Amino acid sequence: MELFDVYSLFDVVPVRAQGCKVWDDKGTEYLDLYGGHAVISVGHCHPHYVAALKAQLDKIGFYSNSVVNPLQAELAHRLGKASGYEDYSLFLDNSGAESNENALKLASFHTGKDRVIAFKRSFHGRTSGAVAVTDNPKIVSPFNAVHKVTFCELEDAAGVEAQLRKGDVSAVIIEGIQGCGGIHVPSDGFLQALESLCAKYGACLVLDEVQSGYGRSGHFFAHQWANIRPDIITMGKGIANGFPCGGILIAPKFQAVKGMLGTTFGGNYLACTGALAVLDIIESESLIMNAWQVGEYLKGAIPASPRIKEVRGRGLMIGIEFNEDVAPIRKQLLYEKHIFTGVAGSNMIRLLAPLCLKMEEASYFVDTLKEIL
Repeated sequence: MELFDVYSLFDVVPVRAQGCKVWDDKGTEYLDLYGGHAVISVGHCHPHYVAALKAQLDKIGFYSNSVVNPLQAELAHRLGKASGYEDYSLFLDNSGAESNENALKLASFHTGKDRVIAFKRSFHGRTSGAVAVTDNPKIVSPFNAVHKVTFCELEDAAGVEAQLRKGDVSAVIIEGIQGCGGIHVPSDGFLQALESLCAKYGACLVLDEVQSGYGRSGHFFAHQWANIRPDIITMGKGIANGFPCGGILIAPKFQAVKGMLGTTFGGNYLACTGALAVLDIIESESLIMNAWQVGEYLKGAIPASPRIKEVRGRGLMIGIEFNEDVAPIRKQLLYEKHIFTGVAGSNMIRLLAPLCLKMEEASYFVDTLKEIL
């Protein structure tokens, strides 16, 4: 048997990692400015994180959600306090896509409606409902395409209201900062308008914070820059620093009914342990403030160049939009300069470094980019 060949792979084999550094099987050191798609939030192999998981595995690694798991309640309490959503409820699952799936399902249960408003250039995942609200026809199969979804333009509040006025919309789903679509930051005013419109027309506002949440933007969630409180907030990626984990925060107005949501692996002992360790580290090392300070320095220090069109983002979620195809630049950064980066589309280098990125590491990238340009 061979692997199903659906990934384009770089010829690098990581075997060891620490903080924002990765070493391959040949001993080459790399600076990681991508964190495995924003998953590595507190740094690779943080000693507190590693020790916590090892200790938990010596006790119990898994049992189903048919028994009491006190770690889930502890995580709910800690997460509510850290994020400022202490009055919300937590449902734990396994990934960002699953979180968005559960959020859309819950919104439909709550409203009794079946259509969703999403936005152009959005990305919400690859499972059935999540990919249906993703604006990329190449990854939406005919099976996924039967969901009732309308895509509006970002910042077009009037267009959103025109759709909501039809009365069949269960949810409006939007990313705190668009990731795969090109690091587009919704304006505070637009997010505030969505909050008001959803309340007016009886739809649920779902904030996808899978990539932009967990301190990456300089607030715990990116939407908190706009001082709004969505009905449902979805999480994944950085929540447990690489251990599969996701979840949704649910406003008090939603009524829980036994069996309406469920999961086999969600909220297991190891996932909760990893997530609790991440909160420990974020708090003890002030990583949200670090993400903001280092990220804003990095964004401002990107050199001016006729090859660069624009630099966008908040904190350590940064997009460098070029006036050319960035594939050769990304390969040069990886193979010659030994720096991991991501892309969004064909003309953007995307940076999603761990929140522990040091100022000198950010400076090294800036100096390296200047050499390339």
